[in-house]
Amino acid sequence: MHMAHPELENKVALVTGASSGIGAATAILLGKAGAKVVVHYFHNEKGARDTVATIQAAGSHAVAQRADVKKSSECLSLIEATVQAFGPIDILVNNAGSLIERLKLADLSEEKWDEVLDLNLKSAYVCARAVAKSMVERKSGVIVNVSSIAAHNGGGPGAIHYAAAKAGLLGFSKAIAKELAPHGVRVNCVSPGVIATPFHEQFSTVEAMRNFAAATPMGRAGTPDEVARVIVFLCSEEASYLCGENIEINGGMLMV
Repeated sequence: MHMAHPELENKVALVTGASSGIGAATAILLGKAGAKVVVHYFHNEKGARDTVATIQAAGSHAVAQRADVKKSSECLSLIEATVQAFGPIDILVNNAGSLIERLKLADLSEEKWDEVLDLNLKSAYVCARAVAKSMVERKSGVIVNVSSIAAHNGGGPGAIHYAAAKAGLLGFSKAIAKELAPHGVRVNCVSPGVIATPFHEQFSTVEAMRNFAAATPMGRAGTPDEVARVIVFLCSEEASYLCGENIEINGGMLMV
């Protein structure tokens, strides 16, 4: 058992979009710290099961749970299933998100706009609202929302809907951080830059990734683990006075 954060032992954590990339890395690190983790997935059942197996191998508890978080009813079922599995939620990581498709403004239909906003922004609102009540009653809890560098720079080509959703997530995080802080609940945000995940395998060419790396002061893409460590830090007592903060994890890309 890795005990860098002993206070996370037996905490109940829900990580959305945890079948690969940043979500999977976060779920695994929380599990290794002794938390009981619900690994949420939508399409990638195998990835979710692998994540669960890794957590169990480290000696902690985890279950996989499917939900389409674009639908608020399924978000609520996901929260319910988590509470039934392990008890009231101590840690919520709203990581589920995708660009779905790169589209120029002229090709960005209202349906696609709604789909990306529902997935990246509305799901975080529905999940946060659902867990906040119990957190406030217990005067304890942490919510971490995963935004993106796209919230600041508009993202790459065709990321209009995604950039808008992720910028919305930043504002949402600060708004609920202010409301919940007096009740012992901390809300923070992370904004990853270019991270080597299946997201980019799907939406960026190898050449684009090379160009991203070249444009980053550190000269490389980040790893899911590098983002997960910051998220777990925000969940831990080491971040006890961080509230309404957004941590930029991008190898310096935001400066250039």
